[in-house]
Amino acid sequence: MVITKSRLVLGATAVTLSTIAVTSLGIHSRGQALFKASPKELVDEVWQIVQRQYVDGTFNQVDWQAVRKEYLSKSYNNPQDAYKSIREMLKKLDDPYTRFMDPSEFKNMQVDTSGELTGIGITISQDEKTKQLVVIAPIEDTPAFKAGVLAKDIILKINGKDTKGMDTNQAVSLIRGEAGSKVSLTIQRDKQIKQFDITRARIEIHPVKFSEKKTPAGNLGYIRLNQFSANAGKEMQTAIKNLESKKVAGYILDLRGNPGGLLFSSVDIARMWIDKGKIVSTVERQGEAEKEEANGRALTNKPLVVLVDKGSASASEILSGALQDNKRATLVGTQTFGKGLVQSVRPLEDGSGLAVTIAHYYTPNGTDINHKGISPDVKVDLSKKQMEDLWLHERDKLATLADPQFAKAVEEIGKKIAVKGTPTAEK
Repeated sequence: MVITKSRLVLGATAVTLSTIAVTSLGIHSRGQALFKASPKELVDEVWQIVQRQYVDGTFNQVDWQAVRKEYLSKSYNNPQDAYKSIREMLKKLDDPYTRFMDPSEFKNMQVDTSGELTGIGITISQDEKTKQLVVIAPIEDTPAFKAGVLAKDIILKINGKDTKGMDTNQAVSLIRGEAGSKVSLTIQRDKQIKQFDITRARIEIHPVKFSEKKTPAGNLGYIRLNQFSANAGKEMQTAIKNLESKKVAGYILDLRGNPGGLLFSSVDIARMWIDKGKIVSTVERQGEAEKEEANGRALTNKPLVVLVDKGSASASEILSGALQDNKRATLVGTQTFGKGLVQSVRPLEDGSGLAVTIAHYYTPNGTDINHKGISPDVKVDLSKKQMEDLWLHERDKLATLADPQFAKAVEEIGKKIAVKGTPTAEK
């Protein structure tokens, strides 16, 4: 994770439908400067950034030099002309994660640092093959979550407008709005079409929730991590230290439905669980690898089981992959989302912004999980009805023995505790 005045590297490619000040992360838009680039200069600035940083040196088999000649030969009367051409230019890369944001879109881009957002609380992406807009995951306890939106839902219409050919920025513009106003989403789930009328809200997000749970395996620490925001590491540290003081016998870390977030946050949290070993490596176009490793400062070595599902994406996959490859934890649940790319988000001269795919990331064992995801060690599938009941209608059963995935995690951690000989608290 690199944060400088010129760029922010994100571990997630998704767009979270909410609003936050980008400048709070140290990204300072140069749009307020006395000098502003002309429309044609803005087009060239975008071309130059992609030329220098894009992860694929062939530009996905596109003659990128010819693209520059084509678009710089055009006349631009205003910024909107330039914005249109930039979007056309980037579309040639056939990469939904490399995208342009006009000043309004860039200002409203959610980067999750203040812990407060305005919107409906979903994270979306564009499927690279079908080009459909797909929900990576709803953020827990937000309007979208409470309405019943689920991971892998396909967004067909927004306020009645067909999303065919629509990119994530356009979708965000339609879904975003004032708190208290409503947005209508037409969703395809398997072969069913569902309609959701959701009221937008201002949402305060705490990424970590934790509790002590009495189970057949002993007293366990349960930690639910909703997303990898800038304050997730601090909250995770507090959770582990609190549960350690209660002398829990082991831990269940719940990453189900966690769409990812900041790369540095996943590395920080991995170091709280792993004392030695690699965490993740990122490889850019030139083949240069940047490796992150444990620093010998793990907060606990007690048995650990991690819950994952198809809504566990990006930074969630970095953390779960590191824990699995280092044999620090057993993964229980279903296949994860499969997002193994890293983006750099850059401010441009006029206050607009550019997200560029700059690297692949690999788990410690060198696995590229892009499009594949991470396979759990112990697979526990839920039927569609089970999932909807558990996450939407019977939330009180979540993370109890009535939750099949959690129950299996308790069983697995019981085996670990028995092998390790960890003293269990009173049952």
